[in-house]
Amino acid sequence: MLEFKYHLIDTQGKQKDFIFRIDETELTLIASLPDNLPEWTKLNFHKCPTCTLNESEHLYCPVAAHLFPIFEFFRNSVSYENTTVVLETKDRNYSKHTSLQQGVSAMSGVVMVTSGCPILSKLKPMVRFHLPFASPQETLYRAMSMYLMEQYCKYKQGLKPDWELQGLIDIYEKVHEVNLVFCQRLTSLQSKDANVNALIILDNFANYINFSIDHAKLNRIEELFRDNLK
Repeated sequence: MLEFKYHLIDTQGKQKDFIFRIDETELTLIASLPDNLPEWTKLNFHKCPTCTLNESEHLYCPVAAHLFPIFEFFRNSVSYENTTVVLETKDRNYSKHTSLQQGVSAMSGVVMVTSGCPILSKLKPMVRFHLPFASPQETLYRAMSMYLMEQYCKYKQGLKPDWELQGLIDIYEKVHEVNLVFCQRLTSLQSKDANVNALIILDNFANYINFSIDHAKLNRIEELFRDNLK
């Protein structure tokens, strides 16, 4: 089992802890749905056009339901509040003095991918090597590495690999669609901006990855392998 322990500490020293447990084999969140979930967490509330879940089997959107405890706690918080974010894992700890939106964004990314969403689940392998506070270029490198490893596994199994990364572009286009629709869920709450801005940060990463691949702006990454390509 993977365990991510997030500690968010404000400027007055007040600390809020969030613990996320992930099944290490299935890479799914180990958590029961909260009781008395609000209307905005239901699957048919601003349902994503590409969602494949059946409303007769899933009353609630898995992403919204599992994010509810986080978003409810921070619904009256503003995004630029100074915060110290500490992540404890089995292998190492991470810490950064940053804005509240960055901390909420890091936690939200873990929950969204492992919640059971059939679209976001394509990114589950990245959770196994979760890296909080990653820069756009770091995220691009991790996403490409994940996808190319998947293609190598397909190749080893006699399946047709996608070395052109078109599938990765398709994945992040769908992720972008999910983020846009989910922002509609959040804006209906009429809360302050910490939660919405946390999601916008994640969406910016999705847009950066697609823009970089689609426009062949990978020169800086290619330069890393300059000596190996001679």
